[in-house]
Amino acid sequence: MKILVADGVSPKGIEILQKAGFETVIKDKLPAEELLEIIPDFDGLIVRSASKVTKEVIERAKKLKIVGRAGVGTDNIDINAATSHGIMVINSPGGNTIAATEHTMGMMMAMARNIAVANETMQHGEWNRKKYTGVELRGKTLGVIGLGRIGSGVATRALAFDMNVIGYDPYVNEERAHSLGIKVVSLDELIKQSDFITVHMPLTPKTKGMLNKDNIAKMKNGVRLINCARGGIINEQDLADAVKSGHVAGAAIDVFESEPIDPNHPLIGLPGVTLTPHLGASTVEAQVGVSVDVAQGIVAALNGEPVSTAVNMAPVSPQTMKFIKPYLDLAERLGCTACSLADGPISEVTIKYNGEIADVDTKMITIAAIKGMLNPILESNVNYVNAPSLAKERNIKITEIKDKAVENFANLITISITSSGKTETIQGTLFGEEGRIVSINSYRVDVDPHARILICPHINRPGVIGTIGSLLGYANINISGMQVGKTKIAGTSMMVLTIDNEIPDTVMQQIINLDGIFDAKLVNYYTV
Repeated sequence: MKILVADGVSPKGIEILQKAGFETVIKDKLPAEELLEIIPDFDGLIVRSASKVTKEVIERAKKLKIVGRAGVGTDNIDINAATSHGIMVINSPGGNTIAATEHTMGMMMAMARNIAVANETMQHGEWNRKKYTGVELRGKTLGVIGLGRIGSGVATRALAFDMNVIGYDPYVNEERAHSLGIKVVSLDELIKQSDFITVHMPLTPKTKGMLNKDNIAKMKNGVRLINCARGGIINEQDLADAVKSGHVAGAAIDVFESEPIDPNHPLIGLPGVTLTPHLGASTVEAQVGVSVDVAQGIVAALNGEPVSTAVNMAPVSPQTMKFIKPYLDLAERLGCTACSLADGPISEVTIKYNGEIADVDTKMITIAAIKGMLNPILESNVNYVNAPSLAKERNIKITEIKDKAVENFANLITISITSSGKTETIQGTLFGEEGRIVSINSYRVDVDPHARILICPHINRPGVIGTIGSLLGYANINISGMQVGKTKIAGTSMMVLTIDNEIPDTVMQQIINLDGIFDAKLVNYYTV
C-alpha cells in the first residue's frame, strides 16, 4: 500500500510506516492542484494543517482508506465527505498533552518569579534584584478550572510543589478527583479561594468570557492567572484592567481570542504579564509524538485493527449506514440537550429504542448520543471511538434498551440522564430524514434541534411567555421559533425557544428570576 505524506512530519513516523512495509511518498508543501492530481494512487494520507483534504480530494481518492492528521485539529479535513466514502480520519489528541501541561507549569513559575522580565532587563545590562522579588508556589492554593487530561496533569505536578490544589469541573467524578488529591469546589469557591488560577476548559458559549470583570473582582487581591487552553475564556480587556489596578498581580497567557495578536493588544507591556505565542504544543517531543501516533494509527487501521484516535466512525455496510445515518445527528443533539438540562456530574445514561430501529445495530447511535453528551463539557475532542471510554473514565453507566413496541411514532429514541439523583428525559424521532425533539421531561413538544435553544418550564398563565419574548427582544436576541409543551401536571407548561444569538449570562439570570419561571436552560449544539 502507498502512503502520501503531504506535510512535513517527524522522520520517526515515516520510519514506522516504512518498517510496516508501506511505500511512503513525501511531498512537503504540496500544492492543492498536485494533491488532486496524485491522490487517486494512494491508500493513506498524512497531513498537518497546510494541506486541505476537501470534498473534491476525497471524491478523487478512489483507493484512499484513511487520512491521518498529525495534530489535534481536523478543520482542514472534510470529515463528512470522508465518512460518506468509508474513509477513516484519525488524529493525535494526546500527542501534546505533556507539552501543554509542562508549558502551563513553566508559565506559572516564570510569572511567579518574574523570570521573563528579569532576563530582558539583564540583557540590557540592568541589575534589579529587589524590583523583581517573586512569590513561592509552596503553600499557595492553585485553582484548576477543568480537570481533563491537561488540567489533571497540572494539578498532579502542582501537588509536587506542595501547593494546595482545588478544582472546578461540573462534569468530573468527585471520586476520581479525590484520588488525584484534588478537592472539588464550585466555581465561585475556586475564584474566591485561589492564589493562582489556571484554565483548562474548551471554548464554548458557556466558557467564553468565564473569567470576566465580575468574576475577577471576586478573586483575592494579588491573584495570578494562567491560560494555556483556549483564547477567549479570560476576557482579555477585563484582565488588563485588573492588572493595571493592581488587583491581579500577574498573568501568564499563551492563547488569545484572535491570533496572532494585534500590536496594540491590551496585555502587551503590562508589568507582571508573561505572554507566549501559542507555544503549548511546540516541543520537539510533541511534534515527534503526533507523528508517531498517526503513523501507528495508520498501520493499525490498514491492518484491520481498531484505532482509538479515530474522529469518525468505522465504515459500516451501505444498507445499515443508509438506515442509521439520519439518527446519528438526532442522537447527538438529544444527548447534548439532556446534558444541558442536568445539574452536576452525570452518573447514569439510559438510551431506549422503540419501533423498527430496535431491529438494527444501534451501537453507533448510542455512541453518537454519548458524544453529544460529552462534547460540550470536555476539553478533549470526543469522537465515535473514544466516547464510550471517556464515559467509563468518568464512571458514567451506559444502558441500552430495545423494544419494538411504540405508540405514536414509527421509531422513537429516549435518552434519560441521571445527575445528582435527578433524571432528565428527552425523546426524539425522525419526520422523513429531519430530526425532531418530541418530548422534554414528559412535556410534549415538536422542536427542531436548532443550533441554540432555550428551555423554560413555567406556570401556565397569561403574560409569562410575552415577558420572556420582550426581555429577549430588548436584548436584541432573535427568536426564530417557539413551542409550548403541556404535561399532565396541571397549571404547568414548558416553553422551548429556538434562538439565533448567544444569550449573555446577565439576560439568562433575568429570565430565571422572572415570576412564574421555574428554571431556564440554554442548549448549544456541538458537532465534530
